[in-house]
Amino acid sequence: MTVIDFNSRPPIPAFDGAGAAHLRNYRRVYEGSEAQVRDAAGSDPLGSYLAAYDRVGARHVVVKAKDVETTFGIKVDNEAVAAFCRAHSPRFIGWAGVDPHKGEAAVRELEVAVRELGLRGLNLQCFEHRLAINDPRLYPLYRKCVELDVPVNIHCGINFSTDCLMEHGRPLLLDQVLVEVPGLRVVASPPGWPWVHELIGVAWRHPNLSIAVSAVRPKLLATPGSGYEGLLQYGNTVLQDRILFGTSYPMQPIERAVQEVLQLPLKDSVRDKWLHGNAARFLGVSA
Repeated sequence: MTVIDFNSRPPIPAFDGAGAAHLRNYRRVYEGSEAQVRDAAGSDPLGSYLAAYDRVGARHVVVKAKDVETTFGIKVDNEAVAAFCRAHSPRFIGWAGVDPHKGEAAVRELEVAVRELGLRGLNLQCFEHRLAINDPRLYPLYRKCVELDVPVNIHCGINFSTDCLMEHGRPLLLDQVLVEVPGLRVVASPPGWPWVHELIGVAWRHPNLSIAVSAVRPKLLATPGSGYEGLLQYGNTVLQDRILFGTSYPMQPIERAVQEVLQLPLKDSVRDKWLHGNAARFLGVSA
């Protein structure tokens, strides 16, 4: 078995920020699974984290910077992400985070992160920026991603921060962005709930849009009434080449998430695509 985890947060101080006040409601929603992660980690969270990826055969793991200084005073530095990836090379791949409210400075920071630090994409948590996906302030960053030939990760669907608007993650807004910036490669993560079919429709229209099943238990895709069932249906057929897997660790245990994907009623070839093949192609790495 080979795995690529598209969304993970290492348990080290440089990646802190999940405990911020504006994300306090996330801790309520993910209380059970995060407690399970903490209990398993014991006194050596980083060692436990790295060992879990050894056990599941993780080829690569994507870790992301984040800059929401303007709105919430928090920044996970691009330099810290790059340093972690160097220290744990070649498994870990870093993505940049910049603050769109900083205008041209953010565009320059993205260029430095890609050209000098070796980061491989841009992470935008639009709800934390308090910006809709199609806000004009994001377009200079979208265009810079096209120029640099790197993809962008866009938070899509519900967020649990009651300091932010849920509407800022509406999948339909991606359609306008992809029409107006046609060369942009996007991964929507998490996968759009409660507008899952809306996201599927946008992805069906735009072949440069992928969907990451992250921050949600994979078993829910096969649970009647969950609202995620469309991802299983379309992800097993017309969108089978554009579904990526992500644990969103520490929101859920790594090994449990992998096992739940293995138990989904997917074609064997499609399961392999979900777990590593699609992400390898998207990231431009060996499968």
